[in-house]
Formats: sequence, C-alpha cells, structure tokens
Amino acid sequence: MASILHGSARTTPRVRAELQASKEKASVLAKRYGLSRTTVNKWRSRSTTADARMGPRDPHSTVLTPVEEATIVAFRQRTLLPLDDVMGCLRDSIPKLTRSSLHRCLERHGISRLPASETMTKRGRFAETTIGYVHIDSCELRHADGKLHMFLAIDRVSKFTFVEFYDKAGKMNAAAFLTHAIEAFPYKIHTVLTDNGIAFADLPKNRSGATAYWSGGHIFGRTCADNGITHKLTKPYHPWTNGQAERMNRTIKDATLKVFHYPDIESLKAHVIAFVKTYNFAKHLKALRWKTPFEAIAQAWTQRPGNLQDQSASPHPGPNT
Repeated sequence: MASILHGSARTTPRVRAELQASKEKASVLAKRYGLSRTTVNKWRSRSTTADARMGPRDPHSTVLTPVEEATIVAFRQRTLLPLDDVMGCLRDSIPKLTRSSLHRCLERHGISRLPASETMTKRGRFAETTIGYVHIDSCELRHADGKLHMFLAIDRVSKFTFVEFYDKAGKMNAAAFLTHAIEAFPYKIHTVLTDNGIAFADLPKNRSGATAYWSGGHIFGRTCADNGITHKLTKPYHPWTNGQAERMNRTIKDATLKVFHYPDIESLKAHVIAFVKTYNFAKHLKALRWKTPFEAIAQAWTQRPGNLQDQSASPHPGPNT
C-alpha cells in the first residue's frame, strides 16, 4: 500500500532514498532536485523515507489531568461503551469533560473505535408509548450455596426497575411479583409485556376452550385483569421483543456475579438491590437524554401529575419517599 505524503512535501520516497544513498555534496543534490540544502541535509540525516510524525512530541490534554485520563481509559476498556455513553457516565465525576476532549483522549490512547462485534449489532426501536408500559422477565442467579430466581420489571419509557427474588420461577411467584411491582412503581402500570414462559402464560393449546374456562385462565393474566392491566405476550421464538428486560438482566449480572465473589446468597441479594436503587436514582441514561429514571419520572409527573400514586409504603424508595 502506498504511503500518504504530507500535503507540503517537496520530495517523494524515491527521491529521499536517492538523497540518502548519494555521496555527492548537498549543494549538488540541491541543484539537481530543485531543493534547498537544508532539505537535503534533513533527509540524509534520517534512516527512513517516511514523513515524521506531526503534532507535539508528548501529546497530552490541556483540560484533563493524568488521573482523569487514566480513569477515562480504564472505563472505556472495561465497559466498551460508545462515546456518548462514556460521556454520560463520567460527566458528573469529571466536570471539565466535554465531548471533544473525550474524543481526543480516546484518540491519543488508540481506543477511539470499538471492536467490530460491538459496533455492527443492529438494534430496532420500540413503538412510542406512554409511561407505565412495563417489561417483565425472570432469570437465574447462581451461587455456590444454590441458585435464586430473580423477577425483573422495567418500564419501557422511564427505565424504572424493580426486582425480587424467589426460590422458584413458577406462576404463583410471578403473580406475587406482579402484585408487588404494582405497589412499588410510583405510577399506574397500564401494560405488561412478557414472554410465553409457563410462569406468565399457559401453553397455546390451553389458552382457550374447556381448559381455560374451568381453570379461569392463568393466574398472572388474572392478576393483570384485576388491576386493569393489559397483558401482552411476545411472538414465539422472538425473544428480542422483550429485549429491555433481558438486557437489564444481563446488566445486573455483569455488575454483580461476573465481577464480585459473595460469601453467601444474602450478600448477593443485598448487592443486586443496591445496584438497582443506584440505577434508578443515579444512573444517567442516553435513552432518557442523560436523565436518571427518577428524573424522568419527575418530569412525567410535572406533565401528568394524576398518573402517579402514593408510595409511602413501598419497599423501594420512590419519588415520594
């Protein structure tokens, strides 16, 4: 591949090589190639024919301190987040940080581009809706002492999250979790989206006919109906439809189980609850234009104050706590 020359270069790599190989006087070579003796001597003193690196010899930021730059580099390498997400996460801890200074910092350290696997993923967009559209899912948290089943609810609009732990991921526990989520959310839930798991819905063949009639329907669906909530199911074999809940499950695992060792299950539970609380009240999210879920709820309250409910008895802190 041909090298790219400086825009003001007076010589080519071939001429530079001839200057370095020649034993003639600098004045003779300067006259032959139409150059100054300074240019001839410069290239004869070098061992390569490539242009020297432009810019300062010791590049550094005039805005960020070395400690702040090290923090940015470590955060980027650990999280592999895009530029705007890094900006949103670090702007509170580094007040002088701007988007341009962050970009230059990443360029200096050679980490301005993410790996191809992180940048080539295709992400769809959910349909526009109002606050109160909640995704619910469950996952396993494994520990040396056993395993937990964590139910998770996350609002599509505000990103407010609520979790609880159970020994089994059965339909009775799912219905109990929904009841507690309705109490914990600081506003009315109007729609719930789940997958087709047995904890949330009957098998397709049992959703109608005599079986559904005599059983009264799935208890999770009945709980939704009793609270005026529309229960929607994802399309079979399309798990990405409920991707917000699944992605939040992975986020919690990445921040807890994959990083820390816990002496017992209770320590794991406490850390997950602390992480979710921090997420709800301190995590600035790009999807919310760098507001926290709590700030997004507060903004929704100013627009539609009648949509929020009293949370004085909620097990999780809320806007009215």
